[in-house]
Amino acid sequence: MIKKIVLAGGCFWGMEDFMRQQKGVLRTTVGYTGGTVDNPTYKNHEGHAEAVEMEYDSEKTSYKNLLDFFFRVHNPTTLNQQGNDKGSSYRSAIFYGNSEEKSEAEYLINIVNHSGRWSEPVVTTLEPLAKFWPAEDYHQDYLQKNPGGYTCHAIYF
Repeated sequence: MIKKIVLAGGCFWGMEDFMRQQKGVLRTTVGYTGGTVDNPTYKNHEGHAEAVEMEYDSEKTSYKNLLDFFFRVHNPTTLNQQGNDKGSSYRSAIFYGNSEEKSEAEYLINIVNHSGRWSEPVVTTLEPLAKFWPAEDYHQDYLQKNPGGYTCHAIYF
């Protein structure tokens, strides 16, 4: 079954590049969500997070597996910041589509907080998924088009 997940963890280029490589991920789209500006753009997306929408095959991976990897490729303990990128656009957020996804995300955050993986508590927000706005074409697949491009992501654990 094909499902979707929307995650934000800093600049969407790096997040997309890592997440697309996960088993079962079929398609990625970078964009904006979580704000109030209609038709946001890179220059005007106040309140929105830079996020990645992923379609995945639930027979090959799970929501839980994708969240676990999400917590390994960005620092979920820095408020509104990843690397040199600062501001609410770069917040760590899970955009849930239903109560089951919200509960599973809460459960994973609790596990990460108690795992000792990070020395500080997780500040990842749980936000209901509203409208996801795809980013401009030049942002899609950015690090594939620009292999030496900037990213603040790494596999930490």
